[in-house]
Amino acid sequence: MTPVDGARDHAVVEHFADGAPPRALTRTLIDEAPVAIEINGVGYAVMMATPTDLDDYALGFCLSEQLIGAADQFVSAESFAVPDGGWMLRVVLNAPAAGPLIERARLRLAEGSCGLCGIESLEQVLRPLSPVTARIDLDTAALFRAAAALGDRQVLGRATRAAHAAAFCDPDGTIRLVREDVGRHNAFDKLIGALARARIDPATGFVLLTARCSFELVQKAVIANVPVLATISAASTLAVDQARAAGLGLYSLVRGDSLLEMG
Repeated sequence: MTPVDGARDHAVVEHFADGAPPRALTRTLIDEAPVAIEINGVGYAVMMATPTDLDDYALGFCLSEQLIGAADQFVSAESFAVPDGGWMLRVVLNAPAAGPLIERARLRLAEGSCGLCGIESLEQVLRPLSPVTARIDLDTAALFRAAAALGDRQVLGRATRAAHAAAFCDPDGTIRLVREDVGRHNAFDKLIGALARARIDPATGFVLLTARCSFELVQKAVIANVPVLATISAASTLAVDQARAAGLGLYSLVRGDSLLEMG
């Protein structure tokens, strides 16, 4: 029986470098499937994702894509498996929120939810973002505390060793919510959606990601008005530049014994 949602057991054969005989065993693998996102009846994108917490994903995706400006513009989401092995995610936004959707809608196949769907030009990708207005008092001890506790909250990650996690933490480092996915961008979108559904203000804490810090993740954090973003792996130059320009607190390479404050 599958140990966790979002994973399945597969028969595999393990081989050894020292020449020992191969052995058959069962390994738990993370689910990855195409998720077609249809918004107000319009095909918007197809994302490769783990088909769990899709209600959270739908809301977080629409907020990150700036198709809506607030959660109350989100009406509903319905998800179901389709015969070809993929998933359909049907989203309804209220009518006034559909303007950006109609302008940017197209069907697109992507490797993951990168926050750039439907954007046609370099100018749009690199557009200035509204500055982060949220501020929290944060001691680096809280970052180490959250990083040390995150492993115990990664149910899918522990089972498969293949899932990214996005965690929302209080300023003292207490983890409040965690979402997981095969894609780091998807995990963050799921977290943003989960926060909105739980009516937790992202401005009141910080986000910790088990990923390298790319521009798109900084962009999602800025749009969500998260005051501080911390990542387990390194940051790119564009991520740091964007974070500094938008006033986002940024930390990378958050490990058990050290971290980097990126400005």
